[in-house]
Amino acid sequence: MRARLALLVAAVSVLIVIAFLVPLALLLRTAAEDRATVRATGDAQSLATVVGTADPDTIRLTVDQLVAESGRPVSVFLPDGTVLGSPAEPTPAVQLAGRGQSLTAETSDGREVVIAVQGRADGTAVIRTVVPYAEMTAGVGRAWLVLALLGVVLVLIGLAVADRLARTLVRPIGELSAVSHRLANAELDARVQPAGPAELREVGGALNHLAGRIQELLVQEREQVADLSHRLRTPLTALRLEAESLRDPQDAARITEAVDGLERAVTGLIRQARWRTPADGAVATDAVATVAERVAFWSVLAEDTGRAVDLDLAPGPLPVGVPADELAAAVDALLGNVFAHTPDGTAFAVRLAPTGHHVALTVADEGPGIAADSVRRGASQAGSTGLGLDIARRAAQASGGRLELGERPGGGAEVTLLLGSPRP
Repeated sequence: MRARLALLVAAVSVLIVIAFLVPLALLLRTAAEDRATVRATGDAQSLATVVGTADPDTIRLTVDQLVAESGRPVSVFLPDGTVLGSPAEPTPAVQLAGRGQSLTAETSDGREVVIAVQGRADGTAVIRTVVPYAEMTAGVGRAWLVLALLGVVLVLIGLAVADRLARTLVRPIGELSAVSHRLANAELDARVQPAGPAELREVGGALNHLAGRIQELLVQEREQVADLSHRLRTPLTALRLEAESLRDPQDAARITEAVDGLERAVTGLIRQARWRTPADGAVATDAVATVAERVAFWSVLAEDTGRAVDLDLAPGPLPVGVPADELAAAVDALLGNVFAHTPDGTAFAVRLAPTGHHVALTVADEGPGIAADSVRRGASQAGSTGLGLDIARRAAQASGGRLELGERPGGGAEVTLLLGSPRP
């Protein structure tokens, strides 16, 4: 924008300079020609009295003196054909002046000035002088150079003023862009210092108001999530009491442990909703330990539903750039999909291995498969919330990885979660 404004001002300045200086340059040249012509005419007219009354010798001396002073050729044509002063042949203008008419004519040598002198006893004499082109254009080149320099200076001044004005526009716009990018990167405390023209100041104020409103809405949303999560504590307490009343100690311990895990998840959700800050990417979690722990949790349910579990974990540790609770939630989402969308008795496999710059977590089953658009938030094939795969995708993307959907060669779904390494 700054360059375009400068280019626009430069173009307008050049047009203005051309519109004013070109006619002025032509006027200067015309004035110089007229000034030289008037000076030559005055010199020639100063001889009219001598030519009209003096004898040839006196006329010759006067003409020679004028030629020496002016540097121009001056000739006097007497009625009897005698030519005094600079030698010259009678031109058509001289012949016309011999009839009593003074005039000016253009020739190849310059501008010819002829003056008819009447009153001599022997007829009409003619005074002729020629103004060379060099005399008519004397000083014009220098004047044109001064005008050209003046035009360049005016254009440069216009560019300097335009650049200064452009900076007053570009700097606030650049600040608006920088603050908008900071807001997009979750720096919700970023604000604009309104500057520049009134319109830009108004836009800056609107952006600050928008950022403040976004903060308010996020706070309200987090409080609502925290409140909803807190409401789960009552049914969890009732479930714990029911578990403790079971007669089988093993079942009671197992259900109580599950309730404890769910309560910890709810507590973590409340804490995350109320005090959540943007992740700095410096977290490191051992994927092997987290995946092994979650598979062990789901293996109990797999045994109850007759599902064979094939677990293949690479030797650890395998650090990934995902918080442990988010990685656990992603693993739970993938395994939960297997139990939710495949019939009882369907086997599944879990593999974890390094691949390139990522750690690949693959969950494959022998079920009916999964649609490619199921990763879209809210999409579901079985009437569920449709958030499971989206949770896994977001965890992978937060670490610099991605989520891939595919099918096993023998049928069934295969979901691969590529997890990035911890950032330094």
